[in-house]
Amino acid sequence: MLVIAHRGASHDLPENTLPAFERAIEVGADYVELDVWPDLAVTHDRPRRGVRHPTLAEVLDVCHGRIGVMVELKRPRGDVVERALRLLHDDDILLSFQRRALEEARSRRPGLRTMQHVGFGVSIRGAAGAWAAGFKDQRVTARGLAAARRLGLETTVYTVNDEARMLELRELGVSAIFTDRPDRARAILGKPAPA
Repeated sequence: MLVIAHRGASHDLPENTLPAFERAIEVGADYVELDVWPDLAVTHDRPRRGVRHPTLAEVLDVCHGRIGVMVELKRPRGDVVERALRLLHDDDILLSFQRRALEEARSRRPGLRTMQHVGFGVSIRGAAGAWAAGFKDQRVTARGLAAARRLGLETTVYTVNDEARMLELRELGVSAIFTDRPDRARAILGKPAPA
């Protein structure tokens, strides 16, 4: 099961910051997940005037070649998909709650993996064509996971910080978990320490 550092190692350091992404690399997460707004600022909440947020380009510069990258588009509008795609490498993953943004991404870059979050306006069936379906931990069921797998989708669950739950999800065959504690997830799942 892959360990995705949710907004970086966000338990240890402020989320969606370069230090949080560096920490995720240090502890050996398989991927970092980050939130990107239409101005390509990296922040979970709407960018605030006068606050310096890292840019997508800055985060990718830190991460590429060191850790897998999952970019979540927050409220994609205008040409944000096109601008984000220009910066993404072929092995990056684009995710969103908005199906239309992912469909546009797949039409522009058919080989790029996408992840559709499901259960909030998009059904599991609506995720068809994506590489993976993202389930909220409190809403994931064995039946939903099976439905996603029948569509050929990988299965991911967010945000999982409880160690017993991590093991339960592994037993259910979940492909990856998003966690604020990638260090603990790696340890509980028995993944070797990074070199």
